[in-house]
Amino acid sequence: MTETPSLHTEPFRTSRLDAVPLSVGHADEMAAVLSDPALHTFIGGSPSSPEALRIRYERLVAGSPDPAVSWCNWVLRRREDSRLVGTVQATVAGSDAEIAWVVGTPWQGRGYACEAARGLVALLARHALSTVSAHIHPDHTASAAVARSAGLTPTDEEHEGERRWRLKLPR
Repeated sequence: MTETPSLHTEPFRTSRLDAVPLSVGHADEMAAVLSDPALHTFIGGSPSSPEALRIRYERLVAGSPDPAVSWCNWVLRRREDSRLVGTVQATVAGSDAEIAWVVGTPWQGRGYACEAARGLVALLARHALSTVSAHIHPDHTASAAVARSAGLTPTDEEHEGERRWRLKLPR
């Protein structure tokens, strides 16, 4: 009998991408993917060294200290050349998930973020979650387009200068 993987260890595929559960071993390649300072305009911070990213990934892989919260993180591997191009994540609490995505600057504008966000929402729906949300800076039109393509719509709620987008999943 095969055990069903838990959400945070379940890979998923889209038409061009393999979403692979994050591991510490992804840090070197992801440091290069996330190295453009302009990428951090809306997500905050600055590019991390491979060493700093390894430490961060160790914390993420270890999981949330709150047993009621699951941290689910995937790297996005482009099947065409096996290169990492970004990440998607879901923080799951109860039946609600907050999602986020980032695609490295060289791969932006090709639909990878939309594709990955739609794939992530489909995965979350298969795990019987009820609500998916994302927080997006009002000036980040590209992220708003990604959220819209994944079925999320803007709400009137704001938190720390970002608008909350939400999707109620069918039950």
